[in-house]
Amino acid sequence: MQFDNHAIGQTIRALRKAKGISQDVLSGFAGIARTHLSMIENGTKQANFETIWRISVALEMRPSDLVAKIEETIEGQE
Repeated sequence: MQFDNHAIGQTIRALRKAKGISQDVLSGFAGIARTHLSMIENGTKQANFETIWRISVALEMRPSDLVAKIEETIEGQE
């Protein structure tokens, strides 16, 4: 399994949309700029662990669960 920025972004976007929240709302809850979140979702910016942690908390899930979802996305693309 290889690291994939696009899979991270796809996963976060899908989870955000499933909750019915906008990038503005999620970025506000996570304490990051909306443009930063947009770049993560588009796969053009790499999220560090702190950012993944903040996004997972904003999505009301454990960081390990978010990472597991990202792994599922990557495995589905292989």
